[in-house]
Amino acid sequence: MASMFASKHSILPITFLLLFNFTIASRILVQSSTQPMSFQYHNGPLLSGLFSINLIWYGKFKPTQRAIISDFITSLSASQPESKPFVSMWWNTIEKYYHLANPKMSARLSLYTGKQVIDETCSLGKSLTTKQVEVLAAKGPKQPNAINVVLTAADVAVEGFCMSRCATHGSNYISKKTSQKYTYIWVGNSETQCPGQCAWPFHQPIYGPQSPPLVAPNNDVGLDGMVISLASLLAGTVTNPFGNGYYQGPKDAPLEAASACAGVYGEGAYPGYAGNLLVNPTTGASYNANGINKRQYLLPALYNPTTSSCSTLA
Repeated sequence: MASMFASKHSILPITFLLLFNFTIASRILVQSSTQPMSFQYHNGPLLSGLFSINLIWYGKFKPTQRAIISDFITSLSASQPESKPFVSMWWNTIEKYYHLANPKMSARLSLYTGKQVIDETCSLGKSLTTKQVEVLAAKGPKQPNAINVVLTAADVAVEGFCMSRCATHGSNYISKKTSQKYTYIWVGNSETQCPGQCAWPFHQPIYGPQSPPLVAPNNDVGLDGMVISLASLLAGTVTNPFGNGYYQGPKDAPLEAASACAGVYGEGAYPGYAGNLLVNPTTGASYNANGINKRQYLLPALYNPTTSSCSTLA
């Protein structure tokens, strides 16, 4: 079976390219829902301790759009809002990976919003190569406890975007004189370029099973789609930061904590159907997690290594 995920090796450490192709995702779902998955720890380091998530905004984003992402990051470790389920409950699944890797490891990863860089004028142009994305990622703190996230606007083209990937996570050396690395993530806004590929289930897929799209919880198809990609990549970055952590399948085509459950958002999910979700009675939006500032999000299922199944909040 062809994999919906590709990885490539460059002059830098391994970079994982996530390709959200719904048709292939559906084929994986059929298999994963009926067969136990073999998720293996490859003895590499996991990210642990206190980490900053530094945001590099490339292109024009409205303040309300930046707030959607910032509130999501804060919600990962924020005190629980009034209504369940919480975003932090979703993130707690990650702690299970630490305990399996080392039963004595009690410290889990804590995330907070760090430095923010705003490049509205697109200093490198509106058509970026993978190398240029890495240059942008280096604008954040080049520190071992940093996850630098590059977010590109809807009118910015990125090499491979839509055709082979929706988002990327990888790592780079802090300097030529050290073996220490920092991690980075790139996520693109697909609203005008390929919402059917990278913003499902808030847009109909370009092929595969067709069903009415769901209403986006923050009323922004592009940004709500970016949240899904960012959440998936944060899970992959933490549990497989350097290509030798937790993943399923071959190293050159790994399925990670979230990508192993592609297309699953609630119980009962199947190809073309995201699962049983919560619905906001006022807006009609579908969601499965509550965040700070009364925000609601749709987050991907995470592979639970203790139950060998995809774990959902709804």
